[in-house]
Amino acid sequence: MDQYPRQYMYMRAVRAKIFIDANFASAIDLNKIADEACFSKFHFVRLFKEIYGRTPHQYLTDVRIEKAKAYLEDGQTVAFACFKVGFDSISSFTGLFKRRTGQTPKQFQIAREEFRESVATAPLHHIPSCFAEKAGWVRTGSGSDRAAPAKSNLC
Repeated sequence: MDQYPRQYMYMRAVRAKIFIDANFASAIDLNKIADEACFSKFHFVRLFKEIYGRTPHQYLTDVRIEKAKAYLEDGQTVAFACFKVGFDSISSFTGLFKRRTGQTPKQFQIAREEFRESVATAPLHHIPSCFAEKAGWVRTGSGSDRAAPAKSNLC
């Protein structure tokens, strides 16, 4: 690994990461990804993990889960999201999704819809109180007419 400049090796790893980002929905495996970086798969896994803090497979799974979340937030079915992002089985997708997010895809979808409805009906509850007070959207002080924005550590 020391015979090549680090920058050259990093560029090849980045090329593989871009390959994953562009082809996450396809049936790609470690061999295809390592070939894209022009490394043996064993050398590539070590380098990728050193750079990104996770293996190529973990990164691919993360990309697929994030893309699936976007489809689910848009109201697509669990089956649509599953197959669109490259999983072959709804049950394995559901199990992996739950391990990664703490919710099944359907629970995630319901929670996002409830959140959207909450923002639509009470938007000040989702704005840090210090920001709302500074913008003049709520009065400082106590009283029943004071809106109750969300408590936040952002201020």
